[in-house]
Amino acid sequence: MAEKSKVLVIGVTGLIGKFVVEASAKSGHPTFALVAPPSTPSDAAKVDLVEGFKSLGVHVVLGDINDPGTLLNAIRQVDVVISTVETSPEDQYKIIAAITMVGNIKRFLPSVFGNHADRAHAVEPARTFYAAYYTNILRLLEEQGIPYTYVSCNFLAGWHRTTLAQPGATAPSRDKVVILGDGNAKVVFNREDDIGIYTMKAMNDPRTLNKILYIRPPANTYSMNDLVSLWERKISKTLERVYIPEEQVLKKIRDARSPDDLMWAIYHSIFVKGDQTNFKIEPSFGVEASELYPNVKYSTMDEYLDQFV
Repeated sequence: MAEKSKVLVIGVTGLIGKFVVEASAKSGHPTFALVAPPSTPSDAAKVDLVEGFKSLGVHVVLGDINDPGTLLNAIRQVDVVISTVETSPEDQYKIIAAITMVGNIKRFLPSVFGNHADRAHAVEPARTFYAAYYTNILRLLEEQGIPYTYVSCNFLAGWHRTTLAQPGATAPSRDKVVILGDGNAKVVFNREDDIGIYTMKAMNDPRTLNKILYIRPPANTYSMNDLVSLWERKISKTLERVYIPEEQVLKKIRDARSPDDLMWAIYHSIFVKGDQTNFKIEPSFGVEASELYPNVKYSTMDEYLDQFV
C-alpha cells in the first residue's frame, strides 16, 4: 500500500477548515493543523476544536500565517498544503511564498473554495473581489509552477441550504421567501463534510492535477423556484414568493455600503446570472466531483432538508 501523504490544513477555524481536517484524519493521512494560540484562556471554542482534532490523531501546530518561522516549519513536515483561510488575499501570497521557499510540496489546494471566478459574470465590487481572491492567485501558482488543485465547492449547506439562501435567516422560512431574478438560475448546495471527503479524494489524484474540481452533484443542483417547491412539499404549505428583478438587484448593489454591496453583487452573480452552473465543464480545465468519484455517497438536498421539517 502506498504511503499516505502528509497533509497540512491552514485556516481550520473557518466555515470549511475543520471539515477538511476531519476528512483528512479519518482517511488515514497524517494530518497537521496550523492553529493560532487561543487569544484568551477562556477561548473555549478554539480549545474544544483543538481537543477534537487531537482525539482524531491530528498534529496541532501552534502558529500563524504571519509568523514565517512556524509557517515554514509546518510546511516542511508535509507533502500537501490545503488552505481554507477566509481572510485577505495577502495571506494566500504568504502561503505561496513559503511553499516556494520550502520546495517540497506535491500539491497545493488554495483558498478558492466557492465559485469559479473566471467564468463569473460579476459586477463590481464582486468582479474585483473575485480577481483578488481567486484569479490572481491561480495565475501566480501557474507562474510559480506549483502543482495545484482548485476546489470549487459552490454554496455551503450550513450557510445557505438551511435558510433557503435568505440573508439573516436561521432556518428555512415557513411563510415568505425572497428570490432574486426569475428564480430559474441553477445553484449548487453542498454539505461541508462532503466537501471535505471530495477534497481528500482529489488532492493526490493525477486527474485533478492543475485542474479545477467542481463539486456539482446533480441532486444538489436546484433553481430557487425548485428549491422552494421542494420545501413546500415537505411542510405541506405554500410560501409567498417575492421576486426582485435584476434591475432592482443592481440598484441595491449601487446603493449599498460596504460590505453589503459585495454580498449583493455575489448574489447577483449566482442567483441572477447563474454563474455556478451556466457553463460546461471541459476536460481542458476541470472535472466534476460526483462523476469522478461515483462511489462517494453525498448528502442530497432532499435528505438534508428533512431535519428541518
